[in-house]
Amino acid sequence: MASEVGRAVDHGQVHPVVRFTGVLAGAAVTAVRMSLLDVLADAPEAVIIDVADLTVPDSGAPEVIQRVARETMAWPAAHLVLVTSDPAPWRSTGLTVRPSVPAAVAALGSPAPGRRLALDLEPVVGAARRARELVTEACARWELPELAGAGSIVVTELANNVVAHARTPMTVVLTRYAETMAVAVRDRSAGQPRFSGPVAPTAYGGRGLLLIDAVTRGWGSLPLSDGKVVWAILAGEESSGPSRSGLAAGIADPARG
Repeated sequence: MASEVGRAVDHGQVHPVVRFTGVLAGAAVTAVRMSLLDVLADAPEAVIIDVADLTVPDSGAPEVIQRVARETMAWPAAHLVLVTSDPAPWRSTGLTVRPSVPAAVAALGSPAPGRRLALDLEPVVGAARRARELVTEACARWELPELAGAGSIVVTELANNVVAHARTPMTVVLTRYAETMAVAVRDRSAGQPRFSGPVAPTAYGGRGLLLIDAVTRGWGSLPLSDGKVVWAILAGEESSGPSRSGLAAGIADPARG
């Protein structure tokens, strides 16, 4: 049986809908994972995954979606909901299963308004300054002034890394989760950031990720089909980081099906 999977993304719904068709086996498993990460890199509040027309010959194949859920638990912490008339092969994922896209939309409810800001930038001098301006705007709009300083530090380091190393266009994405803010920068380079802890006092450079690690609650990166996204979570002393049940008000946490 050929292991080929077709993918279509519908951004015209309340939440993005990713429809997979074909056979989930072999190389198609990796293709499904990367497709979902590409959609999640835009930090949606929820993603509806339509697997109604996806054949699963291997009982272990659905674990790829469970893996994506684990990889993105800290960021973007989006709700993942499966759509299929036959939930049996997907029970091992532990995700909510609904019989149709309208049913999934109804269970999720409407996304919180104004929780996401994004800015496309070229890898040029001045990109970090424009990214800081976005952070300042977001913190003022969301009434999170205490996060403006750390957010500016983080976005400066991430943007400058793209300018100096990736040298590709970038997208800065800021997302609010209650009293927590996520800063993410997506670029078109496959190179992943590496953090090995403190550097020697006499070392030249290498302190960017150390600085990010010091001012954030946590950070990480996700590989994408056309590059990567590096993200960091900023939170006040009394706040907790984002979780699938702790998103900004406006979206339901549907019961697992």
